[in-house]
Amino acid sequence: METSSSMKIPWNLFFLLFLVVFATRVEVSYGQAADDDGGDDKPALPEQEECDGIFLTYTFISREKELPHRKNVSAQAWAFKSEASVLNAGATTLKAWKMFIGFQHREILVAADGAVVVDGGEMPAPVGKNGSYFAGNPQTDLKNSIDTAGDYTQIQAKIAFKGTMFGLPAKAIPMPKTIRIVNDGYKCPAAHIRGKTNMYVCCKPDPKFKVKKDDKDTKFMPKQNGDLSITYDVLQSFSNNYLAQVTIDNVHPLGRLDHWNLTWEWQKNEFIQTMRGAYTHKKDPSECLYGPAGKMYKDFDFSKVMNCEKKPTITDLPPTMKDDEKVGKLPMCCRNGTILPTVMDSSKSQAIFQLQVFKLPPDDNRTALTPPQQWKIYGPVNPNYVCGPPLRIDPSRFPDPSGLQATTAAVASWQVVCNITKPKVPRCCVSFSAYFSESVVPCNTCACGCAESQTSHCDRRAKAMLLPAEALLVPFVNRSEKAKAWAKIKHYDIPKKLPCGDNCGVSLNWHVDSDYSSGWTARLTLFNWGKEPFQDWYTAVQMNKAYEDYENVYSFNGTKMEKVKNTILFQGLKGLNYLIEMTNATKEKDPRVPGKQQSVISFKKKHYHNINIKAGEGFPSKVLFNGEECSLPKQFPKNGGEHQPRSNLLLVLFVAIASFVFMTDRFH
Repeated sequence: METSSSMKIPWNLFFLLFLVVFATRVEVSYGQAADDDGGDDKPALPEQEECDGIFLTYTFISREKELPHRKNVSAQAWAFKSEASVLNAGATTLKAWKMFIGFQHREILVAADGAVVVDGGEMPAPVGKNGSYFAGNPQTDLKNSIDTAGDYTQIQAKIAFKGTMFGLPAKAIPMPKTIRIVNDGYKCPAAHIRGKTNMYVCCKPDPKFKVKKDDKDTKFMPKQNGDLSITYDVLQSFSNNYLAQVTIDNVHPLGRLDHWNLTWEWQKNEFIQTMRGAYTHKKDPSECLYGPAGKMYKDFDFSKVMNCEKKPTITDLPPTMKDDEKVGKLPMCCRNGTILPTVMDSSKSQAIFQLQVFKLPPDDNRTALTPPQQWKIYGPVNPNYVCGPPLRIDPSRFPDPSGLQATTAAVASWQVVCNITKPKVPRCCVSFSAYFSESVVPCNTCACGCAESQTSHCDRRAKAMLLPAEALLVPFVNRSEKAKAWAKIKHYDIPKKLPCGDNCGVSLNWHVDSDYSSGWTARLTLFNWGKEPFQDWYTAVQMNKAYEDYENVYSFNGTKMEKVKNTILFQGLKGLNYLIEMTNATKEKDPRVPGKQQSVISFKKKHYHNINIKAGEGFPSKVLFNGEECSLPKQFPKNGGEHQPRSNLLLVLFVAIASFVFMTDRFH
């Protein structure tokens, strides 16, 4: 009985416990209601409430020291996590949002969930040198709060970053320089930092920005401008597959592609069943058989599938297959991957191919269409193209196949814009020579790059040695003796370790041939040191001091370009537009012979009376071959006496000074 009485709990304690449980339930119930109402997306920053535009945030979450551990702070790698958000706090829909983040600590992104890097770079992607641009994926458009009743899932996009950064001590917090929206029609002030880990900015509509009339009626983004425009049109759509057409349009006046290769990345385990107008490099059904596609399509014959890769490589068909009933019979296809600028041939400035794409659940309905991402296109000795993400545009329209005056629309369309960027390493180079100089200024050392394996026997930092004119016809591996012999004749210094070659597949020589009172002439020579010929080749030269006075070219076609500053376009005449590959010499012991084309170019002195040819004004300031910018020499040819090496010049100066001192001493 004593034990029983000791276990009794006072009534006031019961009442206290009841109040605690009730308060907890009310708090939990309130919290759940807030969560159900989107409480997690409510503004963490009070400035968001006052923003009438696009509100951007960047939040640093954490970082941890990575292996290997370094004593040098700048060399230490850190794994970091951060998050960015884009909120449409305005009254109009934001189409195809694009955000810039000014990373500045040599960041290398491993993941960016909710967005793609605009330049099409694959992960891991270095973004910490000049920052990077990000576009929404899969949420490309942000609706406004009015049309969605404040649904944050439709008006806000979040990006979860994961990557590596370098430098900064352990207690420092690595924040970007700035963040901003880069869509047309918005102006962003300087970003603000709250605390140490949050950055924010409110970008407001630009009152001076005017929307084009054609753009007002578009449901999706209007077509964007770029050097290369690729359109991905879905022509037919079924529950588990669709027919797509890819159209590549060359817009740049000097851009081109040869033997183009196009790659992309499927997002949802799609595979290519058949293709027309192009083919993939690899045909291997194993990735389908042993992957998600094999589990879904159990009775499917994958032996006839064109490609099962997540990142296929696609190439144009040769002209011989243009009329093939199965893979040809498509306009603008089957030209060996040649896409020319419109100034050369507008009928060859476009390429088209079609593909049948199979999908997997949950995208098993007609309207579930996801374009591939990470587009890249490239070709040998061609400009370097950097492609952005696919943007949804209004469906493309095509002439009705019946011949009636009607148009048919695609089911859905996306546009990928690619722009030319200067490559890290060129693939062509230029040498300079002139009638007033016996020596040729060759291509720069390692002009087109040098592999580490090559530099054991040569100096990649040494200045290229001057050459006799005949050495330009000899492959670089056979030039060493000529260069040393010429240096001995001209009393030039010969370095202990000779400079490395230029390693360029194509080189050009610009030779100033003559200079007289009413005009002057130059000679342009092209050399192909590669194993492949160049059909429909062209080269362009920028002449800042002679463009207006260009008169004629005698073995090429020449055109003064209106849309490109001070640039003259040269191309082979009909029947002579073939720059052959390097061939064997007539004698077995002789060096191989490059493919060669040459012409004289004449200029007047009507606009530039006082052009100084010997000072370098008769040489181009930029040279392009097949749209690729070439490496130019770092000096111009000079008169023979001016080519004396520094050591000889110092010796002359020393002798002169010593003589002066000696004579002065005698007079005293």
